[in-house]
Amino acid sequence: MSAIEAVYIFDEHNNLLLSHTYTGRPSPPSVLLPLYLQHAAPRSSVLYFPALNPSTVLYSIIQDNLLFFSPSSGTDTGEPLLVLEFLHRVADALEEFLGSPLLASKIAGNYDVVAQILAEIADAGVVCQGEANALRDVVETGPGVLNNLLGKVGLPGNASVPGLSGGGGGSLGIGGSGGLQRPGSGISSLQPAQTAQGSAIPWRRSNVRHTSNELYVDIVETLSVTLAPSGRPLAAFAYGSIAFTSKVSGVPDLLLSLSTGGKGAGMGHRGDQLRSVMERTVFHPCVRLARWKSEGVLSFVPPDGRFALCGYEVELLGADTPLTAGKNAYSSLGLPAGVEVTTGLGTSGNDFEVRLTQPTNAGGAGSAAAASLQSNLGGGGGLGSRPSSFRAGAAGSGDSKGPSLENLVVRVPLPTAVRNVTELRPSKGEAHWSPVDGCVEWKVAAKDFGPMGAVLRCTIQGPLAADSDDAGAVMNGLTATTYDYNDDEPSAYQASEKTEKHSNGVSVPVSREAKVAKSRELMPTSSTLSFGVKGWLASGLKVESLLLDNKKSRGLGQEVKPYKGVKYLTVSREGIEVRC
Repeated sequence: MSAIEAVYIFDEHNNLLLSHTYTGRPSPPSVLLPLYLQHAAPRSSVLYFPALNPSTVLYSIIQDNLLFFSPSSGTDTGEPLLVLEFLHRVADALEEFLGSPLLASKIAGNYDVVAQILAEIADAGVVCQGEANALRDVVETGPGVLNNLLGKVGLPGNASVPGLSGGGGGSLGIGGSGGLQRPGSGISSLQPAQTAQGSAIPWRRSNVRHTSNELYVDIVETLSVTLAPSGRPLAAFAYGSIAFTSKVSGVPDLLLSLSTGGKGAGMGHRGDQLRSVMERTVFHPCVRLARWKSEGVLSFVPPDGRFALCGYEVELLGADTPLTAGKNAYSSLGLPAGVEVTTGLGTSGNDFEVRLTQPTNAGGAGSAAAASLQSNLGGGGGLGSRPSSFRAGAAGSGDSKGPSLENLVVRVPLPTAVRNVTELRPSKGEAHWSPVDGCVEWKVAAKDFGPMGAVLRCTIQGPLAADSDDAGAVMNGLTATTYDYNDDEPSAYQASEKTEKHSNGVSVPVSREAKVAKSRELMPTSSTLSFGVKGWLASGLKVESLLLDNKKSRGLGQEVKPYKGVKYLTVSREGIEVRC
């Protein structure tokens, strides 16, 4: 396995924030950045530069608008996934200590902590500690960090360090480091580092203590659906992740059971049913894979705080899903809303209509409202709904018993030849035309979206012809044109029939068929739908139970019963695409 050579971090303006070399003589960031920027966006995470001496492979990720580089030179460039995963672990560790989102000012103002993190994650380029939570046992934080480090190298611990004393302000200052404390953890982060041995569990820091014991399960699914012009679904996937938050003292041993909501019936026991629905699953290292394979349950000792427990993919177009078109397609997929686009309307064929519809059987929202969260917690307490500030919506309170639909947004991209959208007539909500993005965006409030749906009618204008009498300057989507009026000619205020000049100079009227054919090139070819549904999952997964094994757990009293909560969320960030 090849070693990690270096890590470079740039801010959102491509200014170098940090350069940390582990081994060798890697290419400097001043050479790699211009070569990286020469590639058109979106840029690949792995780029090869054979012109450098030696030839270099550049690995890169973007986290919170910060750019992370890791070069690898020579013939043995290592495993790409290992280096990319290393960069993700570095970003996660920085978020663990500095807070989310990552900002350039946080890195510049807490360089002492960042340097410790980079030194502990890899030693001489060999990755040795990748769990951000466990780094809390070996990384010191607080206003006296550098004084302690100076004392260990023979300098007086109370010596004044120029630029590091006081309230901060320099690029290496650590003043105002209160942001390094984890909010709500119940303990102070200004503790001395633990022994070199650290915690016996690699992903969990030692001596965890919390005043309130809580366990939260958040399941989030992102939709990716493509429909043909007829409305027949071509592809439909849901990409899910289970985010777990553990705020429990000691070392808890947990057992999370899921159910498919009726999907995968006839596939054997529950484990086989779950695996038939949850495909391409990835787990946190804390999950015991043997129990997942044999019983279909998630047994694990969690890290402290919030972490990604599991990721999976669900194919919504199963063998038992009927291939229907139109509104029935949205119903068969269980979606709470759909969009339809009709082009070539109006006398000149330069109008198009966007219709936001609700499936005939109320889609997934109705089915989710009928399904209640089945919990079997034994004596471990009830699995309640997590407290949430959101309680408004069209479909309910935002939990599994009353899912709520929100943030309905339809985007219709238009060809570059479209000069302007003169009329936007939405029956509900607000719509606007963006010349910069070249699309029409239509937002509808969830409370206004009902069984009758909503309609948007738009009229577009094409490019100005070179020989047209109304040719004028176009600036920001507006046309600057001068007009001459003659009071003696009443027809000056009347619209004349559009004519077309032939090569012989004779102007002839343009037929409606020709106008429609010309406008057909300006019509949209697709539209996207974005929304969010709280309290509902497109895959039908549900949390059946979350149990705490008191016999296997350590450091938690028998009488302690943690509060347990669950939240479901399905989002479509322009994930539903309808082709025209």
